[in-house]
Amino acid sequence: MDALEKILRPIAKLLNRNIQQSTPARELCKELSGTVVAVRVRNTTLAAYFLIDDETLNLATSSSKEPDVVVCGSLITLASMNAKSSERAIRDGSLKLSGDARLAQRFQKLLNYLKPDVEEELSSLIGDVAAHRLGKISRGIVRWGRDARSTMGANIREYLQEESRDVPSRYETDKFSENIGTLRDDVERLEARVNRLREDL
Repeated sequence: MDALEKILRPIAKLLNRNIQQSTPARELCKELSGTVVAVRVRNTTLAAYFLIDDETLNLATSSSKEPDVVVCGSLITLASMNAKSSERAIRDGSLKLSGDARLAQRFQKLLNYLKPDVEEELSSLIGDVAAHRLGKISRGIVRWGRDARSTMGANIREYLQEESRDVPSRYETDKFSENIGTLRDDVERLEARVNRLREDL
């Protein structure tokens, strides 16, 4: 057994436990029975195969059957995937999807049912209070990262618009559009006047 399979084994155990606790997940598993989904890390040989068999999800590093769906992306993109981010990642090209689109959609739905409650899992290892504190800290870090990204974007935009003047401000863009509209109307009026003068001659 290689190192990746050692990592995949407890993940599969956790996912299968969650399948057994969710009726919709069990029904989706039955519906997807026989499906193979390959998840590949871009620019590496790393790959994991989700092999769905009745009410069980197996994880392996290879498959004798050709995958029905192939998902390929960077390690960061794959690790941070959820329903909304995966749609965005597919649109911007950071996540490549090939194969049966309907099966891919059903598989995404199954994964959403199987998301583990991290605090719940940690509480069995380190206790409720410590797990809750860790959860609070991690949520704070995620929120800080989101806020920092938003602030950095605003600062970059302000620098480009106000300091370096490389990018026009919203007001300048609106004013430019307004001036183009006025010019277009003036040209149309001038054209109509020229046409009337021609008719008079």
